[in-house]
Amino acid sequence: MSAVPEDHNQQLRLLEAILFASADPVGEEILQERFGAAVKVRDLLLELQLLYENRGVNLVAMGGRWAFRTAPDLGEYLRSETEVAAKLSRAAVETLAIIAYHQPVTRAEIESIRGVATSKGTLDILMETGWIKPGRRRETPGRPLTWVTTPHFLDHFGLETLRDLPGVEDLRAAGLLDSRPAVSNLPGLAEKATAEADG
Repeated sequence: MSAVPEDHNQQLRLLEAILFASADPVGEEILQERFGAAVKVRDLLLELQLLYENRGVNLVAMGGRWAFRTAPDLGEYLRSETEVAAKLSRAAVETLAIIAYHQPVTRAEIESIRGVATSKGTLDILMETGWIKPGRRRETPGRPLTWVTTPHFLDHFGLETLRDLPGVEDLRAAGLLDSRPAVSNLPGLAEKATAEADG
């Protein structure tokens, strides 16, 4: 492996080339290793990110890994009209959401939240997509396996970190959650709550 150039612009060009040539997002620690302790890779990444800010591709960070991605506002012009062969089932979508928001989470906890049993096939499908992986085993009786999302999950959904997942208000604004208070969704409880408030 040849030495890293000392010239700042050459370092920037080398970083750009590495990221461009990589098929997958590259971890910041791997880049730092490649450039050596004398080079502040984080500063180079931020400078390169700024240079690409208004271009057709942007440099984005996803869970500490960096990659070039199409600028979000151009996505609709590049979207392929090809039909996806197999869509995720409702069970798979619910399971993925539970893992994303509650990780690390065991299969029993997923089933408790969903209120139904989770088939092994659902977890297999999510693993095949590369969106989830087994986490650590819980230090509880039976040492159950936990499930967590992967960097590929962040990359696919355009998230830098899990903190970028939409919150309750975002989901409600998008029409994905009922905007009424939860108590009014249960038969008989809304009337009871109203009577108690009036009394």
